[in-house]
Amino acid sequence: MNNVLVQLPGESETDAQTPACQLVDGRSATRREPLRLADCLARFHHEAHWQECDTGRYRCRYVVWGEGPPLVWIPGLCDEAESFLLPMARLSQGFRCLAYNLPTGRGDGACLRRYRHRDLVDDLFRLMDHAQIATAALVGVSFGSTVALAALHQQPQRFARGILQCGFARRPLAWSEVLLASLARWWPGTLEQLPFRRQLLTAALTSGFAPAHSDVLRYYLDQHGRQRIAAVAQRAWLLHQVDLRPILPEIAQQVLLICGDRDPLVGKACEQDLLRGLPNVIRAEIENCGHLPHFTHPEVLCDIIHRFLQDTAQVVPGGCSG
Repeated sequence: MNNVLVQLPGESETDAQTPACQLVDGRSATRREPLRLADCLARFHHEAHWQECDTGRYRCRYVVWGEGPPLVWIPGLCDEAESFLLPMARLSQGFRCLAYNLPTGRGDGACLRRYRHRDLVDDLFRLMDHAQIATAALVGVSFGSTVALAALHQQPQRFARGILQCGFARRPLAWSEVLLASLARWWPGTLEQLPFRRQLLTAALTSGFAPAHSDVLRYYLDQHGRQRIAAVAQRAWLLHQVDLRPILPEIAQQVLLICGDRDPLVGKACEQDLLRGLPNVIRAEIENCGHLPHFTHPEVLCDIIHRFLQDTAQVVPGGCSG
């Protein structure tokens, strides 16, 4: 059974009660039928609808799946709309899930090197207007959490709640990473063409994927490999320049920070920036989880998100009751 440690606003990490909170009520992900990739893909192709929105900077492809209150997924550095297939398969039963592709400069009209972080935020608002979404809940994933934070601050009336998965307000790169990103913005091709990519990623991610989920690992590797090198490098370049810590105290909405206890990319310092800066934040930590819970722990991730959006009062330290 996966454990979830829940931390309330104003509570230090060492104050959180132990053992970790277990999701044990009748709606818990651990008691539900596990999500199976083949079933989710079949439902996705039958039920989800692809559309396109011209934001004025690029032609944004997005997918809508389900009915109910809108839930908008903002991709991470190497994500695309289909990266959220597994959690959307479950959450689409109660929410209108919308996920979209960030600009790539490949067939979408985007001029990547002109892009600034604020343009990504404006694209989000253009997309919501196009999809006729007046208000929504946001799920910002990794790099996408910076877009979510800026959007929550810029147009607070449109977002009652925000969710940051492996999120941060500032994540500067090492000097070697900055150099690599600046050069790679000019490279052609996709990540699939990088030598030893699959072997290195498989070695780094094996602990996060259960042995029974080898199909999900292959799906992730395939999806990751489709990403254009120049687009990922441009996002990393933007990431290095972003510091949203000054606006955090002005974000009044309820925010849920979902973390993996073994995340190799987003450290505790990034989490503490959010916990100290956001006035109305809850932190949930998934046990034995790295940076990809939407691939490795989709059932638990869905349960946490569903509870938060339905009734935050259900999330209490030391034990989650339904």
